[in-house]
Amino acid sequence: MMTRTGRVKFPCQRMTWHYARMHGSASQRFDPLARLRSAAASRAAAGLRRQLVPRSADDATLDLASNDYLGLSGDPRLSEAAAAAARAWGTGATGSRLVTGTTMLHAELEAELAVFTGARAALVFSSGYLANLAVVTALAAALGGDVLIVSDERNHASLIDACRLARTGGVRVQVTPHGDTAAVAAALAGRAQEAALVVTDAVFSVAGDLAPLSALHMIARRHGALVVIDEAHSFGVLGEGGRGAAHAAGIAAEPDVVRTVTLSKSLAGQGGAVLSSEEVRQTLVDTGRGFIFDTALAPPAAAAALAALRVLSAEPGLPGRARHSTARLASVAAALGLDVGTPDAAVAAVVLGDPLAALDAQRICAAHGVRVGCFRPPSVPAGAACLRLTGRATLTEIDISVASRALAIVRDHCRNTAQAGRSTR
Repeated sequence: MMTRTGRVKFPCQRMTWHYARMHGSASQRFDPLARLRSAAASRAAAGLRRQLVPRSADDATLDLASNDYLGLSGDPRLSEAAAAAARAWGTGATGSRLVTGTTMLHAELEAELAVFTGARAALVFSSGYLANLAVVTALAAALGGDVLIVSDERNHASLIDACRLARTGGVRVQVTPHGDTAAVAAALAGRAQEAALVVTDAVFSVAGDLAPLSALHMIARRHGALVVIDEAHSFGVLGEGGRGAAHAAGIAAEPDVVRTVTLSKSLAGQGGAVLSSEEVRQTLVDTGRGFIFDTALAPPAAAAALAALRVLSAEPGLPGRARHSTARLASVAAALGLDVGTPDAAVAAVVLGDPLAALDAQRICAAHGVRVGCFRPPSVPAGAACLRLTGRATLTEIDISVASRALAIVRDHCRNTAQAGRSTR
């Protein structure tokens, strides 16, 4: 296009000018990636940046960070069962449970889980996280939507997310103070909703304390509510032969108790399961979105979990050894003057408070041959950043000594840092 001055004016220039007029230049428009970089920098400054650290198969570091409570992750009985399943069934489940994903291995695992734990029925999922999402949302919907969910403030993220999903369907969620049975009773007694669920961890994943399950069940039954218990950190560790905290409390077979377990901790594999009445199981098969629309647990993982369950059945002393190892770790930390609670299961938390202090302590432990967990907000409340030590049935006294030396250096570093901070005031 020729202008009066003889210059050529291309249509694309006109379009570019029009776009800039309407939307602003590229430099003026909102930059989402810049916003993400800024947020990441703020998290890093606060000690809240997360990093993925690959480990090698021959890593000789003393592992006090994993959830391999019974020390079965490297057990050849599990790996051989997984390999045999891969040869027989292939590496993947090939579909959801309702299509092609249910094999005889899944059926065997569900049957043996139910018998072992004293449940009336079991249903296997591809993860414990999905099991929690499915059971809470499906039950809330099946009960008519006019439901109150009462949730402990320290519950695992999977239960919190399940409550949030249920809330989108009109369910009311009331969060109660940690371990406060009176608050649970008051919430149930004062509810306007016809139906109610009480959801709680059995053993809370960071502090390692045990929920008052018997009291919660009595309160829930009195007020016509179901109890959903996440046994991720108690199954394989508490109860007779590792049957779980609900079994120890004598409520495992009660029809108004629903339990979820993970296959990735004590059973050293992957996946999850719901242990419940047959009515709850059928509700999940019919309506549980996390069950219906997810690819089934891979056959090798199901076989490994089945093998681990049989090892646990044959060696009932494993849970006690895991608890003993954790108690030894906690006593060592306490003797050093560190802030550590008395563990109820296989988790002990050494509270350091500040996220940066916890990161420093984790690095010190790693430098001295010990891998520990480092938990910071939002995994824990503000001011409660900690190292998480997990015991294992296979820990030796030599392992305890190595851990003691690393924790002593952490203690000294914390003291020196505190003194340096006081001297600069």
